[in-house]
Amino acid sequence: MRYVNKYLRNLAPYKLASHKIWDVPKSERSNILKLDWNEATIPPSPLVHERLMELMNDQPDYNLYPSSYCEELHKAFAEYAGVPKGNLQYFASSDVLHEYIARVFISVGDPVLILGPTYDNFRLTCEAQGGKVYYSEYTNDFTLSESRFENDIYRTNPSLVYICNPNNPTGNLLPLDYLERLLSTFTETLFLIDEAYFEFIGVTAKELIFKYDNILISRTMSKAFALASFRVGYMLSSVDNINTISKVRNPKNFTTFAQVAAIAALNDVKYMYDYVKEVNKAKKEFVQFISSMSPSLETFNDAGNFLLIRVSSLVNKNDLIAHFEASDIFVRDFAHSSLLLDCFRITIGTREQMKRVQGVIKQFLNK
Repeated sequence: MRYVNKYLRNLAPYKLASHKIWDVPKSERSNILKLDWNEATIPPSPLVHERLMELMNDQPDYNLYPSSYCEELHKAFAEYAGVPKGNLQYFASSDVLHEYIARVFISVGDPVLILGPTYDNFRLTCEAQGGKVYYSEYTNDFTLSESRFENDIYRTNPSLVYICNPNNPTGNLLPLDYLERLLSTFTETLFLIDEAYFEFIGVTAKELIFKYDNILISRTMSKAFALASFRVGYMLSSVDNINTISKVRNPKNFTTFAQVAAIAALNDVKYMYDYVKEVNKAKKEFVQFISSMSPSLETFNDAGNFLLIRVSSLVNKNDLIAHFEASDIFVRDFAHSSLLLDCFRITIGTREQMKRVQGVIKQFLNK
């Protein structure tokens, strides 16, 4: 252990969800509903497969590093995001982007405030960099106490505040006027707004990057665009922030296959929007189903492609999760926050997929 970075010696790992889908033959995976990681539940646009096959037929230069700057991809991202190219940079996943943000903007001992419970991997990223992580938590019914949150910012005086918006796993969405108030009030603090799920609600803080230099926005193509396997993310911010983070960014780490897949998906945004519409319809129907079935199940905010569900007791929650697994449906259990001990999160798929989930819940409740 003496050779290990001292910030890693007692670091709690990020808890992974079940990966049992990879333990079964490919022919059997279609029977499994993997609803634990908020991935898309359908394949990406057919254009992605088509462009990748064209790439393979052209015999790509496997012996060469990928293009370190893909003009076509950068332009496609900028057009989709509605920002100038100078306000955007792409990365090999939003997780990698978060690692660069920690390297650039967090020094050893710097306080970092996380609005939680939320995506726990960012906590790991900051602590591995030597940052000191603090939390400001939502209330017991997963609403935001603005006064408590702002008091926590004053108290910890953080170098960076992490806000997932919409928040994973609680589904909260902070309004844009409130985010702007934070930016204008705490001008010496950097705010990272994680918009991994913004397509499902259509609300983005991107306009604020032109007014304030203390905001970074991270996004991913793993959710609405169904490109989780390709690891594609990007950042929106001021030109100065983009130029600063680009100094340490490794431009060789974004593969040729990821570039081609991302361009293809961005060339077929209608496919993505159709999927988002389907998910939002399925989500609405599923919320209605839960509310009509049993008072022992309670849903909360619904701004993402998932729902957080509270069960009447920890025993019942564990039994329900086991019942799901026996039915080849995987949902996300939580242990890193006391607020979530009696909760699980379920990714929302298509209406047909969620009908299957409803049937399994009915079976459980009837038992």
